[in-house]
Amino acid sequence: MKYRSLAQEIIIDVGGKENIVSLIHCATRLRFKLKNRALADIDKIKANTGVITVVESGGQFQVVIGNNVGEVYQAIQQILHLSDAPAPTAEAGDKEEKTENLFNRFIDVVSGIFTPFLGVMAAAGILKGLLSVAIVFDWTSHESGTYRILYAASDSLFYFFPLLLGYTAGKKFGGNPFISMAIGGALVHPLIISAFETSTVAGSPIEHFMGIPITFLNYSSSVIPIILASWLSCLLEKKLNAYSPAAIKNFTTPLICLMLMVPLVFIVIGPIATWLSQLLANGYQAIYAFAPVLAGAVMGAIWQVCVIFGLHWGLVPVVVNNLAVIGHDTLSPLLLPAVLGQAGAAFGVFLRSRDVKLRMLSGSTAISGFFGITEPAVYSVTLPYRRPFIFGCIAGAIGGSVVGYYQSAVYSAGIVNMLTITQMIPPSGLDNTVWGALFGALLALAVSTVLTWKFGLPATAISATEMPTATNLPVSRVGREIERN
Repeated sequence: MKYRSLAQEIIIDVGGKENIVSLIHCATRLRFKLKNRALADIDKIKANTGVITVVESGGQFQVVIGNNVGEVYQAIQQILHLSDAPAPTAEAGDKEEKTENLFNRFIDVVSGIFTPFLGVMAAAGILKGLLSVAIVFDWTSHESGTYRILYAASDSLFYFFPLLLGYTAGKKFGGNPFISMAIGGALVHPLIISAFETSTVAGSPIEHFMGIPITFLNYSSSVIPIILASWLSCLLEKKLNAYSPAAIKNFTTPLICLMLMVPLVFIVIGPIATWLSQLLANGYQAIYAFAPVLAGAVMGAIWQVCVIFGLHWGLVPVVVNNLAVIGHDTLSPLLLPAVLGQAGAAFGVFLRSRDVKLRMLSGSTAISGFFGITEPAVYSVTLPYRRPFIFGCIAGAIGGSVVGYYQSAVYSAGIVNMLTITQMIPPSGLDNTVWGALFGALLALAVSTVLTWKFGLPATAISATEMPTATNLPVSRVGREIERN
């Protein structure tokens, strides 16, 4: 009930229930898919005291709420009585989606597939990191029952990734998510895993399906195979539903999809997708190995800009794919200084300002930033004053170059935050890659805090009672670009 009035206002201002095609949420944003963008009153939404700002990116109308986005999302769900059914597709009459460019559609697809379980994935990654810490300090052992139970809790999501991705991809592509989920289950079925392990020991003998040769692969933790399979399955499902009699299509369509798609995955889609996964991972590694310091500086500088426009979702598959194919990821550590850079900038405002309201806002958003949620700090504090945001990006570049120099890596997925350090501990134990990442992250935090404290606020803002907001940013190139987009 606390968020019901805000939810009702947002629904009205985006054009009403009839204008909403679908709605999901991430850590801080409501991500609407609207039938007609012109019906949304963007200025009125921005002026709402419960809204931080509005961003249009990736074909989505994104209303930035902050840490309470989950509660607002639930309130909207209760008001609209939205079902779990797939959203209408472009063929069903969504004219705006037909005109979207490929990049926007890619961002929309990726965010729609990964957003629903992002929080659980972050929790599982942190738990894995804490278990690594427990092993390093001899608080437990790999053979103990405690470790095994907690490891199963931390690893289950990643091991059964094809199941979860099958469900969310099926919903996103407009099909029956339980069909694509069943296809994902087949990829990690014990019989398939056993066949893979046996073939590995025996030297990869060729099996046959109705005379067609098959080589079993390990699809646990894989990403690309099930997404491609779900897409094709949803296309097939729509064709079958269009021509099947209504009395029998509820079971004939799933039957035909499973009978055709599961063998096709093992014969064609799986091997091709696995090859593409390895190509993507190896390609990233080659680019990273060429200049890791430069990669760290660039990613540390631009990451928060990507977050503002919602472009960071384009890198999520790269991170997850690196973990699945290589077993570790070197991209996530480069982002930690960028996150702490903005948190430090907000903390610098907290230390410098004498205005009670600004101190409360900057202090609370800095704490959120330490745990990886930087949008409240960016939109409410650092970006409106410009210089703190710039100092945060500069600090991110400095810290990112240090992390790149030490070639730090993470060994489990999750939201990048200060606890990510625990996910960087390699199986062999603490080494310079961990200490280097810690130093780079703390350096970014210190640089952004000091620069913002010393130079981040104009004299008139230190004790001012009225703060700039995302809707009245100082006239600048950055401000104009964000307002335009």
